[in-house]
Amino acid sequence: MNKVVKNASWIIICRVIQAVLALIISMMTARYLGPSNYGLLNYAMSVVSFVIPVMKLGITNILVREFVDEPEKEGEILGTSTILSLLSSFICVAGVNIFVGIANAGETDTRVVCALYSSILVMNVFEVFNYWFQARLLAKYSSVIALIAYGIVSAYKIWLLITEKNIYWFSVANTLDYLMIAVGLIVVYTVKGGQKLRFSKQRAKRLLSVSGFYIISDLMIVIFAQTDRVMLKAMIDNTATGYYSAAINCAGMTQFVFAAIIDSMRPMIFEGKKRSDDSYKRDLTLLFSIIIYLSLTQSIAMTLLAPLIINILYGADYAAAVPALQIVVWYTTFSYLGSARNIWILSEGKQKYLWRINLFGAVANVLLNAVLIPFLGVNGAALASLITQFMTNVVTGFIFAPIRGVNALMLRGTDPRVLINALKKLKR
Repeated sequence: MNKVVKNASWIIICRVIQAVLALIISMMTARYLGPSNYGLLNYAMSVVSFVIPVMKLGITNILVREFVDEPEKEGEILGTSTILSLLSSFICVAGVNIFVGIANAGETDTRVVCALYSSILVMNVFEVFNYWFQARLLAKYSSVIALIAYGIVSAYKIWLLITEKNIYWFSVANTLDYLMIAVGLIVVYTVKGGQKLRFSKQRAKRLLSVSGFYIISDLMIVIFAQTDRVMLKAMIDNTATGYYSAAINCAGMTQFVFAAIIDSMRPMIFEGKKRSDDSYKRDLTLLFSIIIYLSLTQSIAMTLLAPLIINILYGADYAAAVPALQIVVWYTTFSYLGSARNIWILSEGKQKYLWRINLFGAVANVLLNAVLIPFLGVNGAALASLITQFMTNVVTGFIFAPIRGVNALMLRGTDPRVLINALKKLKR
């Protein structure tokens, strides 16, 4: 547990610095571009996000377990995963540009921005190396690399602001970020004695046979995570998308904390599964408890401070985003619970139910947005997201019998004594 805490601490420290930089740059960028162009940039991000699950082929969901189970084959696992993802990334880039060319015909700025932003898909392939660092509990290296890369890209964005560049320049910023991270991860992987990368047809078949369940599942997650922005642009305009994006960005400011905790505890939970069922359930219950109480604390604070947060970060032009933030911040608890639940689903070999769960959420989100946006606008999209996350990550656990076991652990995690006892043990 101490090793997990140290690993998570490295991630959190680096990402706190990164988050502060992100807030400053996001604030300056949003103010400079204005709600309309800021909305367009976020629209491009949403369109690209739709194909990321296809590009990743669901492989990232199982990599940590693969590394834990077969550490002697890490070079084969990593090499095969990289080649598969790289091939799919080129197909996805073409798909994005074809879609935008049809859906936004005649909108030159939209087509150019989306085309430039889609280049991130190729660089995103090398994220697979990050899961090797997670499995080895060496997240301090990947965290420092990400921090350095983001620092350089932040300087690049500041230069764009100073020289008053147009939105096209901002569209490639994230691609530069991922490029530098990719180079850094590969270098450190080699220095730390990582095995030589190699491709294996047999390994490719095995990975795809398991990860295939996650492709549709992850795609459904993206649909109910990004559809709201796409529908806001289609049903209202870029400005509405800008307001909603500001609210979502504020609600996700502390996402790195939850990601660090989940990423650090994932290998421990998989190892616990090998030792005993009691150890495995205890660790998973603790993860649920941490997520529940941290996210509830965040939600209460942001609901009360939403006007101040929006005004400081985005300015008076984004005042319409305040009610949306007060609504959407409450979905974080259910969203992070879903991420933790996926550890249980993989451990129990119940991946085949994921697509049903997330299809349920995707359909619900589209229908809710279609009904609520015309009446409530940006706030309707926020409410649709909140209801969708609750239904997908909590209600489905009671609807689908094979996964009801994880809801019992979630409910056990609501007991504050679980978290209190864990904190007492750490102090010893």
